[in-house]
Amino acid sequence: MARTHRTAALIAAAGIAAAALPGIAAAGDNRSLYSVNQPVVERTDYVLDVAAPSGNLSAVERGRLRAWFDSLDLGYGDRVFVDEPYGPAGGTADVARVAAEYGLLLSRGAPVTEGEVQHGSLRIVVSRSTASVPGCPNWRSTKSINATSPNYGCATNSNLAAMIADPNDLVLGQSGTIVPGDARGAKAIKSYRDAPLTGAAGLKVESSKGGN
Repeated sequence: MARTHRTAALIAAAGIAAAALPGIAAAGDNRSLYSVNQPVVERTDYVLDVAAPSGNLSAVERGRLRAWFDSLDLGYGDRVFVDEPYGPAGGTADVARVAAEYGLLLSRGAPVTEGEVQHGSLRIVVSRSTASVPGCPNWRSTKSINATSPNYGCATNSNLAAMIADPNDLVLGQSGTIVPGDARGAKAIKSYRDAPLTGAAGLKVESSKGGN
């Protein structure tokens, strides 16, 4: 049976400590050019225990797992973990194959969840994050003319929170690489270098004479 476990903590994106920024009073006007209204990322963990008495998932359990993934509308931005307290088992590979059908890889380090995993079972955890900007829009009037509007940043940050594909990127971003010639950048460079020179076929001769 599927169970859900909600994390109580809210992870704030960059600038969550806006109240501590210079020129911003905790309960007063914003006298800086910083935006008090910042995206907040909230994570929800969905939990499902599946039977794997022989170490592997049966066809019935794999079908049950697919139905659960379908009910969650599993997709990009979700993270799938396998909690295997009794050591690695073939069931983890079975879960990985089912998750791959949805275009996802298993993530390492399963979150802590409530309840004990029974012997002969595996716990699958799907972590899903959502981003929002609490308190927006904010049309409260300022107490001083020398202050930034309380609604400042609401439109930009609300649109960012609504459009970002993976809200976790607001917290940690994507891991980069220091290796030169990164594959994604190399494709464009290779296409540019392999393209024939514009003057290789000779210059087009144009006539200066007009038609009758």
